[in-house]
Amino acid sequence: MTLLVVGATGTLGRQVALHALEKGYKVRCLVRSYKRAAFLKEKGAQLVPGDLCEPETLQPALEGVTAVIDAATARATEASIKQVDWFGKVALIQAAKAAAVERFIFFSILNAEKFPHVPLMEIKRCNELFLAESGLNYTILRPCGFMQNLIGEYAIPILEKQAVYVTSKSAPVAYMDTQDIAKFVIRALEVPETQKQAFPVVGTRAWSEDEIIRLCERLSGQEAKVTRLPLNFLRTVRQMARFFQWGWNLADRMAYAEVGATGEPMNAPMEEVYRVFGLNPEETITLEAYMQEYFSRIMRRLKEIDYERNKGKKKPQKKTQMWF
Repeated sequence: MTLLVVGATGTLGRQVALHALEKGYKVRCLVRSYKRAAFLKEKGAQLVPGDLCEPETLQPALEGVTAVIDAATARATEASIKQVDWFGKVALIQAAKAAAVERFIFFSILNAEKFPHVPLMEIKRCNELFLAESGLNYTILRPCGFMQNLIGEYAIPILEKQAVYVTSKSAPVAYMDTQDIAKFVIRALEVPETQKQAFPVVGTRAWSEDEIIRLCERLSGQEAKVTRLPLNFLRTVRQMARFFQWGWNLADRMAYAEVGATGEPMNAPMEEVYRVFGLNPEETITLEAYMQEYFSRIMRRLKEIDYERNKGKKKPQKKTQMWF
């Protein structure tokens, strides 16, 4: 089975590609930059040029492909969400259909149907509908947050004594390690019951921003400098960004703050999902364990750096020659 991973250099896509390689699959990665994806080639993946915004590049990349795993999304500093996550995904689905691809794994977002006023959520909902009507044999996975993203949002600012920005009101989120999500992807390819179905893929429990901050403080031994941003302030900034073309993508992403404004936890029951996929929930890493491992590694490294620095500062003592 040959897999085409789209978005393989992203936070989620790279873990999907690496896990597939570990399981013995032949992995092909659609990439725009060979340099950025060099680490995937070193692990055994085949790199093929392609861009969701250039539909003519998709068909050659799909030749001989058994299954497509779509983990791509627009980056904040690049093409717009609509260009990548709508027009690009429609082109990919159509190309996969034309290439007679046997399976299509798509990543949506949990509760996307509840937020039609949030651009990315509405586009994901439309993606799901388009994929279901395409005739492809699909599986839709719906995560709601990645543990890896919490490092830059909370852990690093706290360690560097920088401000941690949070909203005045936010819903708890059941974050999941992308390595655990990757396991669901591979099992979806192997379990017939997952075909033409959609499943939530979320962590062991939902965490609020304040709970994550307190956890990071405890593990790092440092106090966080928290700056709370009123939701109305974010809405105003979003409206201002819409006046400029360069700010459209930023404004669309800022609209995601509206999801947390409801206060409804981003979470879902997972017992039946684990049963269908044949995975053991006890093997899913918790947020506490994930953060503990990160801070232990970082604190150990900081001690090593401090030791080397102090060692370098010590000046060798001159021997005093005694004359008798």
